[in-house]
Amino acid sequence: MEERQRGTTVLRGRARHGAARVLLTCLSAVGLSACLGPYYHRPNVPPPNTWLTQGDPSAPQWPQSDWWRGFASSDLDDFIDQARRANDDLRAAVARVHEADAQRRIAGAPLLPQLDVGAEATRARAPVPGGGPFVIGNDFNPLASASYQLDFFGKNQAAYRAAAATAQASRYDRTTVELTVMAAVAITYFEVLELRDRLDIASANLDNATKTLKGLQLEETAGLVTGLDVAQQETVVATVDATIPPLRQQLRQNLDALAILLGSTPELIDVTHGTLDGLSEPPVRAGLPSELLTRRPDVAEAEQQLISANADIAQARAAFFPTISLTASGGFESSSLAGLLTPANRVWSIGAGLTQPIFHGGALLGQYQYSKARYEELLADYHKAVISALANVEDSLIALQQTGDLVQRQQQAAQTAQRAYNFAQTQMHAGTINVLTLLNTETALFSARDALAQAKYAHLQALVSLYQALGGGWQQKESQP
Repeated sequence: MEERQRGTTVLRGRARHGAARVLLTCLSAVGLSACLGPYYHRPNVPPPNTWLTQGDPSAPQWPQSDWWRGFASSDLDDFIDQARRANDDLRAAVARVHEADAQRRIAGAPLLPQLDVGAEATRARAPVPGGGPFVIGNDFNPLASASYQLDFFGKNQAAYRAAAATAQASRYDRTTVELTVMAAVAITYFEVLELRDRLDIASANLDNATKTLKGLQLEETAGLVTGLDVAQQETVVATVDATIPPLRQQLRQNLDALAILLGSTPELIDVTHGTLDGLSEPPVRAGLPSELLTRRPDVAEAEQQLISANADIAQARAAFFPTISLTASGGFESSSLAGLLTPANRVWSIGAGLTQPIFHGGALLGQYQYSKARYEELLADYHKAVISALANVEDSLIALQQTGDLVQRQQQAAQTAQRAYNFAQTQMHAGTINVLTLLNTETALFSARDALAQAKYAHLQALVSLYQALGGGWQQKESQP
């Protein structure tokens, strides 16, 4: 009796020792998988300490997420709201987010056990072993099975991390597309207003030139001017009139482009009121360059793609190590339904398998080398995205500053040209100047008016570009691994 108990104790000790060895092996394998890396570290791209061009010091340092409302245009508000609902590029970006989420769910499935339930029922006629008549019998077999792959070396976990990073990148891509669409809607709308203003200016210039022509024609009848003077003014009238058809064409084409951005048909879009002078100019100022990386969704997307590629390297490296899988199944098997679920008819099986890659024709090594090369490519893309973002802000700041200065100078030029034209008309009627002087001042006035409208549009375009370069009020809230 003592020997039996002593033997039982020895067996239990060996069992505990064996379990400890298995546990130690598993922990060692998990520790090994932790060394398979590589771990991701954000590349260091040092930003400048400050911007070369400073914005309005009284403005907030970063734009608001509804930056377009600062222009105080109800039409623009409506257009952007419609574009956010119906723009086709934005809807496609949203669909890509759903696709990436589904891929992430698929990639995470191997991390969980796979469970299946099935049932079979057969009726067969078979000979009796050893001879004799054929017999007909039934067989019922409900069965549940489970399988699980032990991710000792982190291959499945790396695949999931890669898919999760890609899913996050798709969200940043959607934000980038949305910001691009909103900026395009604002710029296109401003261009429509510019063209309407230029058409109004051209029509007013045509009216003034026509009135001058009629006056010269009367003076020609009285012998005060020559036919050459009248012909020169007729040239001015024809030249101004010829500027109207191209402006109308551009206006219609921009309305069509606006309709595409809004996800609508051209006949449903029309802008019948509003001018560039009726818009407000919201102040804006760039924050610190070091903060820009967390406010540009395109930079955040580039980094998530880099994180995904880093996880792909870990997955490709883990493919060199063994794959360990566990399987189990259990159920009942009986020739009759009546006693199918009794304990005597219970069947089960448990198994484990290990697969070690030996020779795959270089496929595993090729995949590993490809993953590393892909990471280097995306690393260059990330570096370019960062320096491009910094350059975009600098370009937009200098464009906003210089176009603002241009508008002031063009306003002064237009006022001076108007005053000169008024003096020329008075002196022309008094006979102190010739027609050529009047024609020169008239042409200068028409050009100054048109150039002022174009300068105002360029300034608004630079303002929208700066909002876009600063991320449009977006801010990255997710922490980086």
